[in-house]
This record gives sequence, structure tokens and C-alpha cells, in this order.
Amino acid sequence: MSISATTVKELREQTGAGMMDCKKALTEADGDIGAAMDILRKKGLAKAAGKASREASDGLIGSYIHMGGKIGVLLEVNCETDFVAKTDDFQQLVKDISMHIAATNPAYVRREDVPSDILEKEKEIYASQVENKPPQVVEKIVQGKIEKFYADTCLVDQVFVKDPDQKQKINDLIVEKIAKLGENIVIKRFARFQLGEKIH
Repeated sequence: MSISATTVKELREQTGAGMMDCKKALTEADGDIGAAMDILRKKGLAKAAGKASREASDGLIGSYIHMGGKIGVLLEVNCETDFVAKTDDFQQLVKDISMHIAATNPAYVRREDVPSDILEKEKEIYASQVENKPPQVVEKIVQGKIEKFYADTCLVDQVFVKDPDQKQKINDLIVEKIAKLGENIVIKRFARFQLGEKIH
């Protein structure tokens, strides 16, 4: 089956993938753009996984001020080279994540950052809420509530506020950019300030 240049161009515009990658994906998907997008996403995830171990020591510190100066965010996102750090895609990613932090107020970057004493305390609270149920049921319920806790408090587990379908997590957004830009990307740290908030 011959794939038209128009279809390749359309897929490229939608995904940001290279021309040859788009053509291969369309050939594999028999010209179906939706299926080709899925193929490219799977390949992108595999590419991103391969880059995860590479050191990301360049990048940007971005800032975002919201509500006329009432909320401010400082965010460090790392990549491997200053070439990628200067791209519009990377800069937009930093801006989007900064805005997301202003809107959602996460407490941690990733689940590994949650102190073990806080995690244990959460588990105890959840277990006490369902203590009259069988142990295996309690364990499942507690695990489900812990996943919800991560989704509420850990930046990379949160659903991206600008995603209209409310499905794409911040981690998915990063994986997408790793696949597109060809470098490892890591959220290093952030600080969120709100006017008048108490400092602990």
C-alpha cells in the first residue's frame, strides 16, 4: 500500500515525529492515522525508557507567577544538553509544568520523595477506616487509597491540568517530550509560594 505524502505530513504535524518514522508507522498501520499514532507512542515509550539512565545535568529553571502575584513557582527541569534546553518544546514543557504546580500545589516531585513516616501514617489512617473488613480486602483498599494519595500529592503522578481529557499525567507529558527531543528529561525540584501562607 502506498502512503501519500499528505498523510505522512498530517501524522508528523500531530506527533512531531520524524518523516521516516511517520512513514514506517503508517505502512505498519495500513494507512490508518490513529493506529499509526499508537505505534509511534509505543516506540516513543520504548525510546524514553532507554534514555532514562542517561545523566541530565543541563536544563532550565523556570518561573510562573499567577493571580497578579498571589502565587509563584520556581521549577528546575533537567535535560542532557543546552541545545535541547533552548528549544521551544523544552521551554514550553517547563512553563506548562510550572503553571500546573501553581494550580495543583503538589507536595513532592515523585512518590519516592514521600517520607516513609508520612506514608506509614497514611496507611494507618486508611486501615483504621476499614478495620471491620477481612485483611486481604483491607490491604486492597489501603493500596487503592495510597495510589490516590500519590495522584494528589506527587507531581509526576498528577493529571496534567491542561489535558482536556483529564487522562495524561505529568510523567506521560515528560515521556512524550523525551521521545520527541531524544534526551532524558528529569524534574529536579520545585518551590511554590502563596502570598500570606504560613511557613512550617
